[in-house]
Amino acid sequence: MGQQVLCTGLAGKMSNVMMEATTILPILRKKLAFLSGGKDRRSGLILTIPLCSDQTSMEELSATLEYLLSIPSDKCKARGFTVIVDGRRSQWNIVKTVVLMLQNVIPPEVSLVCVVKPDEFWDKKVTHFCFWKEKDRLGFEVILVSANKLTRYIEPCQLTDDFGGTLDYDHSDWLSKRLVFEKFTKESTSLLDELSIINEADKSSAVDKDKALDCHLLPSVDPETVLQSGHELLSELQQRRFNGSEGGGPGGPAWCPMEEELLAQPQVMKLLDSLREQYTRYQELCRQRSKRNQLEDIHTKVMQVVTWLQGPGSELLKSHQAIGDSIRAAQALQQKHEEIESQHSEWFAVYVELNQQIGALLGAGEEEEVAELKSLQQTLSDVCYRQAAQLETRQNVLQAAHSFHSTTQELSQQLDSLLGMLCADVAPVDGAAIQQNLKMLEEKLQTVEAGQTSLRQKGALLLEQMCGQTAWPVEEADRSSEEQQENAQQIQAVMDEMQLRKQRCEDMVDVRRLKMLQMVQLFKCEEDALQSVEWLSELLDALLKTHVRLGDDSQETRTMLDKHRKFVDVAQSTYDYGRQLLQATVVLCQSLRCTTRSSGDTLPRLNRVWKQFSVSADHRQTRLELALDFHTAAETVLQEVCVDPVALDDVDSSGKALLDRLTTPVVFPDGTEHFFGSPSDTAMAAEGVRERLLLVEERRLQLQAAGIGYHDDGEDGGQEGVGLLKRQDSKLDVIGEELNEREEEEEEEEEEEELHRDEQDC
Repeated sequence: MGQQVLCTGLAGKMSNVMMEATTILPILRKKLAFLSGGKDRRSGLILTIPLCSDQTSMEELSATLEYLLSIPSDKCKARGFTVIVDGRRSQWNIVKTVVLMLQNVIPPEVSLVCVVKPDEFWDKKVTHFCFWKEKDRLGFEVILVSANKLTRYIEPCQLTDDFGGTLDYDHSDWLSKRLVFEKFTKESTSLLDELSIINEADKSSAVDKDKALDCHLLPSVDPETVLQSGHELLSELQQRRFNGSEGGGPGGPAWCPMEEELLAQPQVMKLLDSLREQYTRYQELCRQRSKRNQLEDIHTKVMQVVTWLQGPGSELLKSHQAIGDSIRAAQALQQKHEEIESQHSEWFAVYVELNQQIGALLGAGEEEEVAELKSLQQTLSDVCYRQAAQLETRQNVLQAAHSFHSTTQELSQQLDSLLGMLCADVAPVDGAAIQQNLKMLEEKLQTVEAGQTSLRQKGALLLEQMCGQTAWPVEEADRSSEEQQENAQQIQAVMDEMQLRKQRCEDMVDVRRLKMLQMVQLFKCEEDALQSVEWLSELLDALLKTHVRLGDDSQETRTMLDKHRKFVDVAQSTYDYGRQLLQATVVLCQSLRCTTRSSGDTLPRLNRVWKQFSVSADHRQTRLELALDFHTAAETVLQEVCVDPVALDDVDSSGKALLDRLTTPVVFPDGTEHFFGSPSDTAMAAEGVRERLLLVEERRLQLQAAGIGYHDDGEDGGQEGVGLLKRQDSKLDVIGEELNEREEEEEEEEEEEELHRDEQDC
């Protein structure tokens, strides 16, 4: 009776509270009762209670039955249960208690209770009488049956192998699958509630909802994980159903899955559909929320960039408008500008990133969002491009300023170098050095002129760059204009100063150029005067060495005399030209207030050479005149038929005088003696005269023999003429020996001078 009351209380408690497998997991693992999935002939589910020899806890069994009976659907329960109470390893009183408990737990659902009796049967009378006695009160039929006769009521294919059936049942596998199902059901149901609340809350909230509130509206579990587990569970259920439809023992009906699985599959599918629907709405909600947050974030960042560029960034540029007054100052300003550009680069990088984000959102945004994004993008681009243009303009100004100051410094150095050259005295070394200095002076002046031109170009470019700077707002226009005006005045002042310095140097260059040109002219005159002395010396040398012949007849002698006069005229012109150059040298020296080392020696040399040439030329002219008289007289005597003996005597006397002249040396003013040509040349000239004299002597003898116009004293005269010729020959031989000795001495002196020069060179 106590057991019956206990069972009744447990049944009431079970009807009010829905259990979960996790709450009684240790009890379920004991396998106190289970639904194998088998069905009786009335399609009712088979509930198996395997009793064991140990004392079975009725509370745990009651909890197990409560959980198991909550699984099938109401439709399945309406067909009733067939309960198999396996008492083969238990005692009768426990079996009886379990049967009575079934009356109180599931009396409407129990159709048949099959008590499997053990081999050692209980007392028949007691058991049979008890169940018959309680039949009407129990509400279901209770039969005692052995295990091998259980197939009379249930098909073998619906019985597990414990009762000789072929139905496969793994309690651990069923329990694990049940836990997965309940976990998914619980998580998905909870997630559906949360997603529904989130979606409804967002739908009813305003667009500008507080961001902190949005952050709280998040599901407690990951929807993707829940959906994944649901799909895996559904796949497992579908696979199990598919495999079960092909099962069945040999010759028996096809195995039909238990009702709980048929119920679980559509329930899982329904939960998955609902979860996907709510999750899709949630994803759209998150997308919209993310888009709103992204728009707000973009708007905030855009405003940050615009605020900095229009505020601190512009102030940095406004506060640095100077161009410096030197290369070092310009370099310092460029370095400072690079720091400013570095600060701007960080914000420009943000601008590029924002522009990319805005571009990505423009393709998928709504019309209102697109308009807002385009407005932000336009504002951001305008500010950034304007600031970048100001930075570039400032950079160009600083580069132009650096180039201007660099050119100014170079021009200043060039002017200093030119001024140093102008301030140094010009040492008149020689004309080539003066020419070189003059060339260097012209080159430096050209360099200065090119530097001045470059400076003007750089200054104009700098002024143009400054005028092309981006205009500042109205409140800053006055200050910027004043700074630009000061910079322009500074540039113009530098250019004017360089122009003034250049003009001063040009004036000094003109004076120095004139002086150097005069010095060049002075050296040129001195060199030409020396050249005149050399030319005159060469003429003298040519006169003494080559002008020896006297001609073979009067005509040739007359021609040689004419050439000699022209030769003398050339020497006279050379001498006059040298005298004029020396006079110009004196004038230039007086103009330059300087003396030269060569002008004082050149005039005496020129005069000395001219006197020597004059003496030699007179001597040469005398010879030629004597030779002309001799050849003229000889030709007359030789050509006439009647010859006056006096004429023959004149020929002899002129020939003698000519031979005497050939042996007479040229005496220079300093007392030195020189001879025309070599002894052989003199001997050849004398030989020609003697041959002509011999012809005249033969003419004399012819005339004497013929007795035509000739006196008796002619024979003595002829003998005297022959003796004279012999004396002249002996005298010429002496002169030739002296000339040979002098030539040998001169050759020895030249050899000694060459040896001395070689020693100096070494």
